[in-house]
Amino acid sequence: MLFALLATGLAFAQDAPIDGTVTQSVEIAGTMLAGQDDTSSAVRIIVLLTAMSFLPAVLLVMTPFTRFIIVFSLLRQALGLQQSPPNQVLIGLALFMSLIVMGPQARQVQETALDPYMAGEMETGEAIDLAMIPMREFMLDNTHKDSMATMLQISRLDRPTTLDDIPSPVVISAFVLSELETAFVIAVKVYIPFLVIDLVVASVLLGMGMMVLPPVVISLPFKLLVFVLMDGWGLLVTNMVASFQ
Repeated sequence: MLFALLATGLAFAQDAPIDGTVTQSVEIAGTMLAGQDDTSSAVRIIVLLTAMSFLPAVLLVMTPFTRFIIVFSLLRQALGLQQSPPNQVLIGLALFMSLIVMGPQARQVQETALDPYMAGEMETGEAIDLAMIPMREFMLDNTHKDSMATMLQISRLDRPTTLDDIPSPVVISAFVLSELETAFVIAVKVYIPFLVIDLVVASVLLGMGMMVLPPVVISLPFKLLVFVLMDGWGLLVTNMVASFQ
């Protein structure tokens, strides 16, 4: 009986360390998994902050910002104004107009790529591919065929069977080329009425013999008056935004 009691005590004494070891192992495993989750979150945050450094480039080549800022700059020159409106005002207006136009694409990128990526549901490469889908659709919808053909010829690629076969750098380059062409076409249409006013004022001054007086000094108030009376800013902004929608 004494031997049986001693054997039972030894058995319990041996079971205790085993249970403690298992518990400790489970705690260590949980700590390691939690550390991996924290590491993954930190990596995602670092990748997101790095991607934010490319936002200026994305803004310039994948949104209508280029078209807006070029038209606004040439409009200021057509009016004969040097520093009014300032560059900061024109850039801010072009920026927020670009955000308005790109609103649906931005929401789609956030819902399909950004939010799942930050939640750890997908990898970085998959998130980038999903984010490029709405951006590619927008750029392809607003790219001229001639510009796309030019960029395909420059890149020396075979004729693609579908739009999905076109590489993203080619799509972006063709979109920028189309935006530059469209911006200068709009700027010429905006420039012509003010050029006519300059010619009329110069002819009148020449006929009156006032050759010393610069025509720009006289034509500037008339150009501003015509532009304000016809609600020039509203018409210009509305038509440029409507051209995308």
